[in-house]
Amino acid sequence: MKKNILLLAISLVLLAGCGASRQTAAEKSAEQQQVAGVVDQRLNDKNYRIDVNYMMPLRGGGKMLSGSYSLEVNGEEVDSHLPYMGVAQNVPYGGGQGLDFKAEISKYSDGGWKKGLRQIFFTTSNDEDTYEFNLSISDEGFAEIRVNCRNRDAISFHGTMDTVEADAN
Repeated sequence: MKKNILLLAISLVLLAGCGASRQTAAEKSAEQQQVAGVVDQRLNDKNYRIDVNYMMPLRGGGKMLSGSYSLEVNGEEVDSHLPYMGVAQNVPYGGGQGLDFKAEISKYSDGGWKKGLRQIFFTTSNDEDTYEFNLSISDEGFAEIRVNCRNRDAISFHGTMDTVEADAN
């Protein structure tokens, strides 16, 4: 009998502890709506950064990334700090800059929200290559970046949009 009461007491304590640490559906929904609002505002302002943690070259397997790789859009300018792995057909000796550059955006197109995803397309170039970026960003801030280059194989990246700074404001 004492064992049953002790087991019941332990079970209740464990259940109470688990229930206290969980967010309610309403709290979770409010948090998701806040993140979605931040993502939407940043995309509307053309002022966002996507931190990248995974790359998928055209040839070979995907690779987890360590370090700080990102893609930033600030108005009419892109600041790309992305690694490159693949075949380059016509680049400067030593490989050139790859996808690590800062340049003006020449064409920018926003496809709007469809089923929780927003499609962004933009083109930019520097003295080495012309780049077409295709971004798919979820309302939760998850992003896929596909880059097509004129002189290099295409490559894709996965990451998340930085929404921390906006949450603090």
